[in-house]
Amino acid sequence: MSSQAPVTNRPLVIAAVMASMAMVALEATIVSTAMPQIVTQLGGLRLYSWVFSLFLLTQTAMTVVFGKLADLYGRKPVILAGIAVFLLGSVLAGFAWSMPAMIVFRLLQGAGAGAILPVTLTIVGDLYPAHERGKVQGYLASVWAVSAVLGPMAGSLIIGKLSWAWIFWINLPIGVLAALGFVAFLHEQPVRKRPAIDAAGAAYFTVAVAALMMVLTDAGAAGAGRLAVEIAVLGASLLLFVRQERRAADPMISFRLWGHRPVLACNGATLFSGMALMGLTTFLPMYVQVAMDRTPVVAGFALTMMMVGWPAGATISSRTFHRIGLRRLLIGGSLFLPAGALVFALLTPGSSPALAGLGSLVMGFGMGIQSVCSLVLIQEIVPLADRGSATASNLFARNLGNTLGAALLGAVQNFGMHHAAGLGVVSTEQLRQVLDGAGRHLAGSAPVREALHHSLHVTFLAMLVIALGAIAAMLLLPGIEIARRQEVPAE
Repeated sequence: MSSQAPVTNRPLVIAAVMASMAMVALEATIVSTAMPQIVTQLGGLRLYSWVFSLFLLTQTAMTVVFGKLADLYGRKPVILAGIAVFLLGSVLAGFAWSMPAMIVFRLLQGAGAGAILPVTLTIVGDLYPAHERGKVQGYLASVWAVSAVLGPMAGSLIIGKLSWAWIFWINLPIGVLAALGFVAFLHEQPVRKRPAIDAAGAAYFTVAVAALMMVLTDAGAAGAGRLAVEIAVLGASLLLFVRQERRAADPMISFRLWGHRPVLACNGATLFSGMALMGLTTFLPMYVQVAMDRTPVVAGFALTMMMVGWPAGATISSRTFHRIGLRRLLIGGSLFLPAGALVFALLTPGSSPALAGLGSLVMGFGMGIQSVCSLVLIQEIVPLADRGSATASNLFARNLGNTLGAALLGAVQNFGMHHAAGLGVVSTEQLRQVLDGAGRHLAGSAPVREALHHSLHVTFLAMLVIALGAIAAMLLLPGIEIARRQEVPAE
C-alpha cells in the first residue's frame, strides 16, 4: 500500500513567508523609534549607531552565505534556522543589560535576517511559475509598505505603555507562527547528495564584507591609522577569498553565476537604485523640515509617498511583464528613478511639499517595477540548484547599494555644507540646533537653512547621476524570453 507524499499548500506557505518578512520589516522601524529611550536607560550613547550599522553589516554578509546554504541543504531547514537565530537574538536583546550586550544580540538578529529574506524569496520562486510569481511579490512589497507605517506607531505605543523589551519580544509570536507554517505546509524533496561546504570561502567573504562596510562607514570620520588597518584587512580578505573560490569544488560565490550578463546587469541596476533609495530616505525629510521649514509630519508624508509608489509599481509590473516583456519593463521602470531624482534637484525652499511627495512617489514606483522584474528574471534564468544564490546576490547588491549610498551621498552633503558659496562654514552645533528645531526661529538660523539647501541641492544632483547609472546598467541587459513553467506545484 503506497503512501502519498505530503503536498505543499502554497497559500499557507505564502502566509508564513509574509509573516517572516513582516517580522524583519517591522523590526527596522520599531527599533529606530525606540532606541532613543533604550539608550537613555542602558547608557553608551557613543555606541548608538552601532546598533543599526552592525545589524546591517551582519545581514548583508549572511545573505549570500544563507542563499548558498539553501541551495545545498534545501529551503526549509535554512529558513527555520534563520527564524530560530532571529528569535534568539530578539529574546536576548529584550534582556540586554548594556549597549555592548545589545550590539551582540543585534548581530544575532542580523544573521537571522540574512537568512529570512533571501530564502523566503527563493521559496516563492520555487512554488510559483514566473507568470504567477510577480503577483505574489506584489503582495510581499505591500508587507514592507504597511510595516513602514505601522512600525513607528507600534514602537511609540510599546514605549508609552510597556517595557522597551517588548520592542524585541513582539517578534516571538510572529516568528513561531511563521515557523509552524513552514513546518506544516512546506514540503520539498530531500537533498540526496552530500554537499561540500565552502566554509573558508564563507569566512573570507564575511570578513571582506565587514571590512568594506567599516571602510565606507569610517571614510572621512575615522583616523588615518584606523582606516588604513580596515583597508588592509579588506584587501587581504579579498585576495584570500578569490584564491579560495577559484580552487573550491563547490564555491560559496560562483563567479560564473555573478558574472552572467543578465544577472550582472540586474544586480548593477539594483545597486544603483539602492544608493538612490538611501539618498531619498536620508535627505528628503531633512530638506523638507529645514530648507522648506515644514513640520516633521509633513516631511514624513513626503517620504511615505515612496511606500505608496513601491507596491503600486510592483503590482502593476507583476501583472504586465509577461505581456510587455521583462527587458522593456526593466528599462522603462528605471526611467522613473532619474525622473523622481530630477524633481528633488529642482526643489527650492519655496516649493510645495507636494512636489517633494511627487518625486518620492515617482521614484518609489520605479523601484517597485525594478525590484520585482529583476528578481523574476534572475530566478528564471539560473538553474534550480543556483536559485538561492542568485536571489541572495540581488539582495546583497541592494544592501551594498544602501551602504555605498550612505557613504557617498553623505560625503557629498558634507562637502556642500562646508563649501556653500558666500555662506561661510556652518558648525556642527548650529546644524544640530536647526535640525532639532531649537534654533529654527532664531536670527542666525536663516544662513544655516540656506547652506543646507545648497548642500542638499548638490546631493540631489549626485542622486540624479546615480539614478542614471541604473538606466545604463539596464541597457546592458540582453533580450530574454521567459518560458512558462509547465509543472506548477499543487495546492
